[in-house]
Amino acid sequence: MSLTRRTLALAGISGLGLTACSPRATGGRTVLNAVDVHPADYPTVAAVKWMGEELGRLTGGRIGIRQFPAGQLGTEDDSIGLTRFQAVDICRVAVAALNNAFPETRLLALPYVYRDVAHVRAVIDGQIGAELLNVFEGRDLVGLAYYDAAPRSFYNVRHPVSEPGQMRGLKMRSPQSDIFLDSIRAMGANPTPLTFGAVFSSLQTHLIDGAENNWPSYQSSRQFEVARYWSQTEHSFAPDALLMSRASFEQLTPADRDLVRDVARRSVQVMRIAWDKRQAEARATVLAAGVQVSEVDKAAFAATVRPVLDKYLSEPRLRALHERIAAVA
Repeated sequence: MSLTRRTLALAGISGLGLTACSPRATGGRTVLNAVDVHPADYPTVAAVKWMGEELGRLTGGRIGIRQFPAGQLGTEDDSIGLTRFQAVDICRVAVAALNNAFPETRLLALPYVYRDVAHVRAVIDGQIGAELLNVFEGRDLVGLAYYDAAPRSFYNVRHPVSEPGQMRGLKMRSPQSDIFLDSIRAMGANPTPLTFGAVFSSLQTHLIDGAENNWPSYQSSRQFEVARYWSQTEHSFAPDALLMSRASFEQLTPADRDLVRDVARRSVQVMRIAWDKRQAEARATVLAAGVQVSEVDKAAFAATVRPVLDKYLSEPRLRALHERIAAVA
């Protein structure tokens, strides 16, 4: 995973303002800086806020978290670079942003691998999830938790889509992940990699015809105001990852490391309660605004991406992991 000039510039700028509040304790207090591209009231941001409050409660105010939501410090790719090089301490990013650098996370993002939300939660909460949190340490990151971010479906500005043939010719935004690019192409659309923050204006100007995401992101980003056709494909149950700078983590005492891990693990349930509520509210909001929802032939969509699955599962290690995921009750 390489650093862009933008990320390096952000690291330099943010370093000037954040160093004093990095995990190098100031006045006996440690403040961890956390970034997220989502707004302050988003469930992932709320869960990290709870983490800060809980850490403060358990340590008598000795450890806290300062948040920078709404993309204040750049894109998700920027967030990963800033965290790796300790310009910030914690980031929340979509798993899609990690797929190319961390191949094991591809099993969390491949299309039609999971049956439903209960299935992906069971995987993340179990032994497989624990193993997939350990893959980041080779690149200066520590996996703290996986947060819900699914199911993901398509939406567009052109027309209703209920079967794969209606995707043909549509320019669909894709996260910058080979899996998502391959999957969208296999479904018949033309994938266009863009950052999340660029989607709204790109829909307005017709640089793209549509995108794919979950109900809360579709609503909070106001993309529903221009892309009025939602297709309930539920093609991806890819979660989000909560990551910490390994350098920041190792500056903590062993007891504080255990505490941070434990509080992060418990924040997952906080996030899920907020997530389930937010999903229902977001869906109601966009339906009230007149968005047209189409049910789809999921079997037909799943058939189009079977070659994508076969491509990535040709690696024995990933195929074995896929078989374990399929066996989770």
